[in-house]
Amino acid sequence: MRDLKETCKIAVVQAEPVMFDKKKGLEKVLGIIEEAASHGVEFIVFPELFIPGYPFGMTFGFTVGSRAESGRQDWKLYYDQSLIVPGEETKKIGEYARKYNTYISIGVSERDGLTGTLYNTNLLFKADGTLDSVHRKLKPTGTERVVWGDADRGYFPTMDTPWGPVGSLICWESYMPLARMALYEKGITLYISPNTNDNPEWQSTIQHIALEGKVYFINSDMIIRRSSYPGELLEQDRIGTLNEIVCRGGSCIVDPYGHYVIEPVWDKEEILYAELDLQEIPRSKMEFDVCGHYARPDVFSFKVVDK
Repeated sequence: MRDLKETCKIAVVQAEPVMFDKKKGLEKVLGIIEEAASHGVEFIVFPELFIPGYPFGMTFGFTVGSRAESGRQDWKLYYDQSLIVPGEETKKIGEYARKYNTYISIGVSERDGLTGTLYNTNLLFKADGTLDSVHRKLKPTGTERVVWGDADRGYFPTMDTPWGPVGSLICWESYMPLARMALYEKGITLYISPNTNDNPEWQSTIQHIALEGKVYFINSDMIIRRSSYPGELLEQDRIGTLNEIVCRGGSCIVDPYGHYVIEPVWDKEEILYAELDLQEIPRSKMEFDVCGHYARPDVFSFKVVDK
């Protein structure tokens, strides 16, 4: 492991997305970047699908063997508000990364400009404004599969930073042991987790992963309220059955020993600020290094099929 910059000033965003509106969503993102940058941060992390929001609880008219025309119309609205990558929105985010000299991670719904398929995607920007990493979710979870496609390229990208390689897994990708191993083998130090997972079991999972990988686990979740959904959606009957707070957040940071740097925050928008001690990572590997001295390559074989 090369020498790392000793500390990282990081901001983890827990905020409410502007649902189904990429223009206003981008405006909110840029405002948050400005606010976080005023605190002198070097890295800003946004949640999963922050533009144009995670359509939690919606069905888009899908049932086994059939689709409703009203659901098709709602899906087309979401399609229209999804981002071409690279595109106008990513260019603007990159400009703000450069302006404020900060690395940025943000989850978006990506629309493939050639095929039209949507992907649940996480983007990593360097502080010079470069869009460095485009990670498409390997396997959308459950009925997410009727909205977004499986990743089809660029598996497990990482971004080189002064704090070492940084990578992301989106929400339930972190339940895939081999996906985690793919990132561990690339030597990641910051494990970025954009997600929409507010159940208590998730907190146990992320503490385990931080301890397993000897990484800082950056857990960025969002707040979604029933009132977040726009009135022009046709699936109002379904939306009306949702809880007042649909997603409670739970954003936090966990250190390489599985301990909270910042405890989970619930039921409100907040930017979480921390200064991470990167020297904890090599110190924590003294007795356990999952891809190093604690590995048994003579017994186990692991391979990622690149595409």
